[in-house]
Amino acid sequence: PRVPITAKLVADLLTVTGANRVVAVDLHAEQIQGFFSIPVDHLYTIPIFARYFNEMNLDNPVVISPDSGGANRARALAKRLNCGLAIGDKRRQANDDKTELLNIIGDVEDKTAILYDDIIDTGSSLIKIANVLSTKNVKNIYAACTHGVLSCSAVQNINNSNIEKLFITNTIPLSEEAAACPKIIQLSIAEMLAMAIKKIHTEESLSVLFT
Repeated sequence: PRVPITAKLVADLLTVTGANRVVAVDLHAEQIQGFFSIPVDHLYTIPIFARYFNEMNLDNPVVISPDSGGANRARALAKRLNCGLAIGDKRRQANDDKTELLNIIGDVEDKTAILYDDIIDTGSSLIKIANVLSTKNVKNIYAACTHGVLSCSAVQNINNSNIEKLFITNTIPLSEEAAACPKIIQLSIAEMLAMAIKKIHTEESLSVLFT
């Protein structure tokens, strides 16, 4: 995925309007922090998802990144869940900007799949991977994404897919349709943000938020 230069514009606008520090949650690319001339605290929702999945006591889980670009993110969650990692193998078609999922790299057979990404828009990418996983003899398919954009017919697509549950956070408010969808579970990041704000104002280290 490519990060548009508008990220630099937003960084400049925040600085010009008087911001002297920024707290961000699961940036699409780590490099965005370099666009700012002021301190940036980059928070991750991995601990929140990990805590929830651990409480679910999933049977033989495996974390799956939709593509190689999200491998580090998925690896961090897999480490917290003490489970395996798999990656979707996508290739860009010749003379076309679209990508095609060719295969899943990693052992997923007879496991509980957790598709993990930073953002879900229309849901088409996750659903394509879920369809491939269905041919790999997985037990269950769950998805977890920090930012639930859920545009167009995303909610309907998720509802009609073989994804059992989609876990997202409240970085973006849910639409009425999404809130009513039985497959969508929203997890709150309020406690994490509150702790970050408190520690910033008391000039304490934010390192506890990354453990």
